[in-house]
Amino acid sequence: MNSTHHPRYARHRFPAEVISHAVWLYFRFPLSLRMVEEMLAARGILVSHETVRQWALKFGQDFANQIRRRLPAAGDKWHLDEVVISIAGRKHWLWRAVDQHGIVLDILVQSRRNAKAAKRLLRKLLKKQGITPRVMITDKLASYGAAKREIMPGVEHRQHKGLNNRAENSHQPTRRRERIMKRFKSAGQAQRFLSVHDQVANFFRHPANTGAADRRFARARAFQAWSEITGAVAVA
Repeated sequence: MNSTHHPRYARHRFPAEVISHAVWLYFRFPLSLRMVEEMLAARGILVSHETVRQWALKFGQDFANQIRRRLPAAGDKWHLDEVVISIAGRKHWLWRAVDQHGIVLDILVQSRRNAKAAKRLLRKLLKKQGITPRVMITDKLASYGAAKREIMPGVEHRQHKGLNNRAENSHQPTRRRERIMKRFKSAGQAQRFLSVHDQVANFFRHPANTGAADRRFARARAFQAWSEITGAVAVA
């Protein structure tokens, strides 16, 4: 493995390739910090799980921000959904928006499931995306309609549980991570982790109906872009 000395990793004992690979493993797959530690140890790289956690905290959001800038513009059909998560014994709600292609647009962890919470999500989406959708699809929660009438009055709103499978399915990776992590420790931790996790998933997501050659080509492009984002060469 060739080591890259990128200024982003100044004063770090390990080279860019090791740090970026550890961060990729942690956010890309349903792995605990100790699992990542063991996978690195299998390559002869001895780091503690706490070091991996610190790398994820320091570099994860920056990588996610760069991924967001490289993704294509959001589709014109937004699917919104919310799912309950337990944090420190209290009920919270994870609000998520995806477009018709399955790309996660944004997430928001909140303690309420009401119109005020729905408005916060819509405002955040509009600020991040810079555009309004043609259609908004939700379940029959009345809070969505109230928020839409105030924030995006001209957008078509379809409320039907059967139409919103795309948003509901996007919660499944979160459920897997929640089990591996033995639940999130705080709302802030959940927000920070999922904000990075979903963007990394977007970047390496490939449509299921494409052929093997196309998937390999798309994956190679994603790895090349990841190397550019992290300032590291691929780990061999």
